[in-house]
Amino acid sequence: MSDKKGLFKNIRVIIFALILLGSIVAIHPSYTPGKGITTNLNFGLDLEGGSWLQIKLEGALAQIDVDSGKLVSGIVEPVIGAPIEVTSNNLDMGGSTSAGKSITFTTSAPVSVSQIESLELGTVSVDKLSDIKTQVTISDTSKETMIVAYLSKALDTEVVVVPGAEKGIVYEIRTEVSEQQLEALLEKVGGSIHKNEDGTSTYKEGVSSGTRDLTKEILSDKLNSLGLKDIPVRTVGEDYILIDFAGIDLATAKEIAEKPGKFEIRIQTTGNQTQHVLYGDSIVSVGIPSFHDGQWHTPFTLNEGGARALQKIALETGAIDNPEKHYLNMYLDDVQIYGAPLSPSAAERLRETPIYSWEASTGTDEAAKAEASALQIHLRAGALPVNVVLVGSGHVDAGLGSQFKTAALVTGMLCLFAVAAVVYFRYKRPEILVPMVGTSFSEVIMILGFAAVIGWQLDLASIAGIIAAIGTGIDHLVIITDEVLYEGRLPPSKVFASRIGKAFTIIIGAAATTVIAMTPLVVMGFGTLKGFAITTIIGVFIGVAIARPVYGVVIKELLHVEERGNGGITE
Repeated sequence: MSDKKGLFKNIRVIIFALILLGSIVAIHPSYTPGKGITTNLNFGLDLEGGSWLQIKLEGALAQIDVDSGKLVSGIVEPVIGAPIEVTSNNLDMGGSTSAGKSITFTTSAPVSVSQIESLELGTVSVDKLSDIKTQVTISDTSKETMIVAYLSKALDTEVVVVPGAEKGIVYEIRTEVSEQQLEALLEKVGGSIHKNEDGTSTYKEGVSSGTRDLTKEILSDKLNSLGLKDIPVRTVGEDYILIDFAGIDLATAKEIAEKPGKFEIRIQTTGNQTQHVLYGDSIVSVGIPSFHDGQWHTPFTLNEGGARALQKIALETGAIDNPEKHYLNMYLDDVQIYGAPLSPSAAERLRETPIYSWEASTGTDEAAKAEASALQIHLRAGALPVNVVLVGSGHVDAGLGSQFKTAALVTGMLCLFAVAAVVYFRYKRPEILVPMVGTSFSEVIMILGFAAVIGWQLDLASIAGIIAAIGTGIDHLVIITDEVLYEGRLPPSKVFASRIGKAFTIIIGAAATTVIAMTPLVVMGFGTLKGFAITTIIGVFIGVAIARPVYGVVIKELLHVEERGNGGITE
């Protein structure tokens, strides 16, 4: 006699069934007239057709040698219109911090504190030594601050010190500039590009990995907030980003990709002349557009530096006294996207204190509502740290993508049939064939359900990962079957449990090896291979944690394990 346990009373089987049912619900297969069978699955460029774009990040990296005294002269003299004489200077001391560092110079020209403070070099003090001599001290500063200020002004772009540089201080210039152009600028202040020990230049075209990753994140956020399908944005090498637009034609893809760019706020000075106020990285948060006071508004918040910069320049330009002649203009890739004067209440508040929370009003009608929504996107994700240029593009026809999708489905089914044939010829028992193939098919459903839940975009590499998971899964199921069967018979329950444990020791070791092998592809992100690796790892986890234990329970029940140890494979 056999003491059978109902399959559907087993907690593992119940969990398996619930997850399988949940996966089917997540996939949501349905038939739509005119479209055929539809699901919640997202398909990539390979399977749906569409376009791809490759963009390059413009910038340069270099270490710089410069005489701090000549550098300060090159920065200050054009502003005050007179030569200076440096009398005290400790900026060349070791360390990149500004603590305790200062430079003092004298000049025959009249100098005001605000005049030097506009250069944003540090804390300024001005002393009148005589009728013809003025002494200026800039403290809480550093040579690095001076270099950043000089290059930023000369090239009209952001210049930052790359954090974590091991071989010395590296400056990142966030615009296109050749080595010759940079050398020419540095020669004016007695500087040059630093040389390596072997005599080669430290100049390198491109951007730092941090800037590249930041640009990728902003682009991803920008593109996926436009209401389109999930758009994967991948980095390729150090200076390139690849964007897949599944289901979107090439012309539309280019139009969409050209919208994100370098965000900047400038203030109108005289006539059509404008002055830089802040870049998009000074915006720390953006709210949802709302309608109040008879207009649509897009709220945003500035950080400390941005708020103080706006107050300072509003005071200097006279925008507080006459807002209508000093519009605040917003630019994306040097194209104006918004402009408006300060409100009377904001102008009065700026006299006394910086303002951190702002609202950009756009108007009263539907067009104003649309403009407010677009402005929200520009404020939140338009501030690319560097300019980008399109260097490559391509298109996959929708019909070809559909053929790939069909071919992938047929390939997957053929794999299952091939596996079923091999298993049948090996064991020649439907009691083994049915649960083994059924388990593999269920794993595929669970992987697809997981992809639907997280919005993972399936491409040919991901399908290959699923097929690899099927093969790995069958290997594991064969290990379980061979371990628990002995000369065609099932052992007693205690021996069965021991052999199942041994089988799972082998399976877990094999699964761990697979995960370890795939992890570098996930971390390093080698293009589409990342999708293959992630899908394979997901398949392995689902198999080991959910499917394999259930297969052990099912095969024991279907093959009638006898508690007394005299059971076998029955007809």
